[in-house]
Amino acid sequence: MLIFALMELPVNNIVDQFGRVHDYLRISLTERCNLRCVYCMPEEGIALRPKAEFMNTSEVLKMAETFVSLGVKKIRLTGGEPLVRSDAKILLEKLSKLPVELAITTNGILIDKFFDTIKTSGIKSINVSLDSLNKEKFNSITRRNDFDKVISNINLLLNNNFHVKVNAVVIKGVNEDELADFVRWTSDKNVHVRFIEFMPFDGNKWDFSKVISLETILAKVRKQFGEKVKRINDRKNDTSKNYSIEGFKGTFAIISSVTNPFCDTCNRLRLTADGKIKNCLFSDSETDLLSAMRRGEDIVPLIREAVWHKKSVRAGITSFENLEKRKNRAMIAIGG
Repeated sequence: MLIFALMELPVNNIVDQFGRVHDYLRISLTERCNLRCVYCMPEEGIALRPKAEFMNTSEVLKMAETFVSLGVKKIRLTGGEPLVRSDAKILLEKLSKLPVELAITTNGILIDKFFDTIKTSGIKSINVSLDSLNKEKFNSITRRNDFDKVISNINLLLNNNFHVKVNAVVIKGVNEDELADFVRWTSDKNVHVRFIEFMPFDGNKWDFSKVISLETILAKVRKQFGEKVKRINDRKNDTSKNYSIEGFKGTFAIISSVTNPFCDTCNRLRLTADGKIKNCLFSDSETDLLSAMRRGEDIVPLIREAVWHKKSVRAGITSFENLEKRKNRAMIAIGG
């Protein structure tokens, strides 16, 4: 059993060579998911690997403990779908005892089953992936039929005063015609819609022609709402450009990782379900922490070295051509 006495440990922040302090960790709990979203998982799926290749319960907790001792202030649990993991409730309960802000990104299908645990874990902010407000289109994008359950669970969260961010990946020819519908959804609901540019990952058939850029998204929204579109202040280290419609309860935002990256204020690290640290979502290099931990080695030097060598911008990719050629894992194997 781990003893969480981290408040007594000295804090030495994780810093890269450009002076960026990394205090936000995203932990992928699993590569498994109950959806098959076209931008996240290859059509043929990904190879299932032995359970022993992934972090077990105590290893997830020990990893989190180590990162918090190095100044991490926020942990977000991702997947795959984090709530399909058999020990998800235990992890939520244990991680909630750490002195961090705990959050989760989910597809929303299992929220009702985990609702009490989420509340008692002190989670206040939940990101829900939803790429269409049209049931048939949702089914096509996810290759599943869970639209009603997702909408019901989003409403459950909103009705219980959770801060709900809805993540919608915008793809040309798929769902860009729904931008205004998503924004109208914020008129009487305190929901925060975030439009995400389509990003390249293994098996998702990305090319730049399918990207709907920040400028295009904003132009389409302004065409519908005109001068009522208001720019609102971004928080420190925000990945999104944030907006609201005058008089609306909710907000909308654009995450422009492709056309207008936010690298200069990046404070994020990713830990994959198999215990590898990625210092950038676009990076094709990883550092294996889990194997070192299992050998009884100190993983702190590995963490520091991995972050120190982080590139100034988007894993060193400076052109869209190089972005398309870069080899990377499937999104489901990285964590959202």
